[in-house]
Parts: sequence; structure tokens; C-alpha cells
Amino acid sequence: LSLFRALTCAHSVPPGEPQEGQVRLAGGPHRCAGRVEVFHAGRWGTVCDDTWDLAAARVTCRQVRCGPALWAPGAAQFGEGAGPIWLDGLRCNGSEAHLAECAGHTWGEHRCNHAEDAGAACADSSVPAPPQVRLSGAPDRCAGRVEVLRAHLWGTVCDDTWGLRQAQVLCAHLGCGPALEAPGAARYGRGAGPIWLDDVTCTGEELDFFRCGHRAWGEHNCHHGEDAGVICAGECAVRLAAGPHLCAGRVEVLHEGRWGRVCDLGWDLSDAQVVCRQVGCGRALSAPGGARFGRGSGQVWLSDLTCAGSERHLGQCPAPAWGSSTCGHEQDAAVECAGEHGQVRLAGGPHRCAGRVELLHLGRWGSVCGRTWDLAAAQVTCRQVRCGPALAAPGRARFGPGEGPVWLGQVRCTGEELTLDRCERRPWGESGGCGHEEDAAAVCEGQLSTWDR
Repeated sequence: LSLFRALTCAHSVPPGEPQEGQVRLAGGPHRCAGRVEVFHAGRWGTVCDDTWDLAAARVTCRQVRCGPALWAPGAAQFGEGAGPIWLDGLRCNGSEAHLAECAGHTWGEHRCNHAEDAGAACADSSVPAPPQVRLSGAPDRCAGRVEVLRAHLWGTVCDDTWGLRQAQVLCAHLGCGPALEAPGAARYGRGAGPIWLDDVTCTGEELDFFRCGHRAWGEHNCHHGEDAGVICAGECAVRLAAGPHLCAGRVEVLHEGRWGRVCDLGWDLSDAQVVCRQVGCGRALSAPGGARFGRGSGQVWLSDLTCAGSERHLGQCPAPAWGSSTCGHEQDAAVECAGEHGQVRLAGGPHRCAGRVELLHLGRWGSVCGRTWDLAAAQVTCRQVRCGPALAAPGRARFGPGEGPVWLGQVRCTGEELTLDRCERRPWGESGGCGHEEDAAAVCEGQLSTWDR
């Protein structure tokens, strides 16, 4: 008995020393989130993200004595580790007591590098943090990609079931006034990190966004190409109406929940510059008055604006009191903006949601070759111009031949791309000998967003 006790003591691990197979989470915001590291043969090493999933993260979270697994990222989300890569090809069912009990591995055998280090994020009751929400990816605090904070990690919301009712609750939660639009398909760029919420359902009466229903945190069937966004009225919402494309039209502003017009008295290029910046259309080209794009309706909200040109929105420009103007509809102010690189418009058609596809590049509008043009490419185009789903993808200059360069050739889209210039294609300006008689076009359903009406 004394010999057994002596041997046991000789081989015991001193307190505080890591044990064989022990797991830790490193590089994260708190002890229950980070890069997964395993202790083996006296050294800490990482786990490859091949086959890494929520079941493996569940085992990890249990082993480090944290709450349920929320996220199982790969691609070194919490930074690249050092030392050996101990585990690869793990197949866990989620019920194992230790990560080393999962099937499918031999210590030290892998086909990875540290750019593929696996991570885990678990709930942690010892560092409670109430969920928070913010909007990212847009210059205005009241528009952007919806991001929520959970377990000290910012993540996104999937656009499944996302609509104006959900956006209305969110805008009110943020103190940003009424919702104008609830865009999906990563309108404000793809987020990073976890997708925290999916299938969000609100009644519209909730005072707190997090009282809306949704799947379990971290449970989803989406990717970041489906990140939800929102546009709230905010401080001083602006839209361009009745123009030939998204970046030209009559200037209309939202005040007290109603859309109204701007009078052309004192209207100049500095004022137009603020509007073009606010609607994301680059620099101002002109500031026409005299109801260039038709007479509007409703109240004339603003007149005699004196913008410096550097303001973030029209509400920051000096002006007489809202609604004090006596201007008539024949004095409606308008803008024509240059647009942003890669911007798309539909030209030559019966309305702004059908026509020849044209893109802006190097300050010039040009067309797209129709040889490989299909409905998937038209779908990307219709989404980009905010015109609902694509109905047709005609070629052969259906809406007339364009002018200027043929900017894109051999376009092949999956239909999921955020913008047309992200589709597989030839380099800008290399059309493969395509002429304007082959210009591509798109016909969209024409369900204009609230923002554009």
C-alpha cells in the first residue's frame, strides 16, 4: 500500500500544471471564447478547422466549463496560434467529455496551417453582458448592416423573414425614427464573425428589439451574403425621386413622418454635394432647379439652404425653419450625382427598372456584353438597382445600343453577388470584341423599395 501511494504521488501533476488532453481558449475577448488549444506531449497546440463544427465546439465548451456553444468559427477567427497543430479531422457527436475522445484523429497528423485554426465561443454566465444592437457599413448611424452583441462578440442577423415590421422595431429601439426600408442580401457589405440571429419575427409592438422571436442564438442556415440591413428615417432622411437612375432626381426630405420637397431658392452645388454624399452617390455634377425632374407633391420643407458642402446630411445645413417656405411646385430642387465606381443603372427602357445595363467606371458609363448574360446576372443587377427580382435577361441590345465603352465581358454570376462587378468576368474594358449590338439588358419586377418611392 505504501509503495502504491509513493508511485501515485510520483506521477501526479502539480497543481496549476496543464494535464494531458486539457483544452483552453486563447486570443478571445473572455475566457469562454477564443482559439481552441490542446495540451499534448508537454506542449500547447491548435486544432485544424477541417470538419470543425458546433458539435466539436459543444465538447470544447463543456471541457472548459463554460455555457452552451454559440459559434464554431474556423479560419483563425481569434488569431493564428503557434506551436504544433495537434488535431485535424475531428468528428464529434457533441456528447464526448473531452475533445480527445472525438473520432477521426491521430495526434500531430494534419494537412493544415495556422490560418485554419479552429475557435469556439461559449456562453459564460460569469461575464454577463446584455445583448446590444448597432448598425454598421453606412455613414449614417441610422442605416446599415444590423449587428448584435452576444457573448462579447458582434455578429449579424440573417435576412430570412426580415422585413419592415422587424426594421420598425429596430429603428424605434435605436431612436432612429420610422423604418424606411429593410434591405437584405448584404446591402451594406458582408459582416464578419457569427450570424447570431435568424428567422426574426416581430409583431411591430415590441419596445425592445430583443423581445422579437427568433431561432436559438447562433442557430441559422445562412451565410454573410444574406446579412440583414435597415434604413431608418434618422436625423434627416433624403431620397431622389423621378430621376433616370438612382443618383439623379428631385430632392425629397422626410420630416415629421412625411415626405416633402426642397425649394430651389439659394440651391447650389454645395447643397447638392451634401445630398449626393447622403444618398451614397459620389460627387455632385449639377444642382438643377425649376422642377427639372417633375413637380412633386406635399409640403415644401426646406428653402434657402446654405450648405458648406461638408455636412453629413441636409439637416446640418443652415436654413429657415422647416415648413416656412412659400415656394411653389415649379421651384422643386434636384440633383445629378456622378455615382460611385461600379454603380449600375438601367437605361433606354420604359421605366427605371428595365433597360440596358450600364456601369460606371473611371468616371464614364459603359455597357455589358450580352454573350454570357443570363438570369443570374440580371438578378444581381435588379438587386443592385433596388428593383425586386429579375424577370428577364435580354441581350442583343433589346433596349437600344449604348455609347462609350463596353466595360464588362464574359460575365458569369451565381446570383448571390452583392454587385455586378463582383461576378466572374474579364478585366474592366476587355469585352472580347463585343460591340454595342450585343449590349445586355435586364427587366426587373419593379417592386421599388420605400426608399425610392
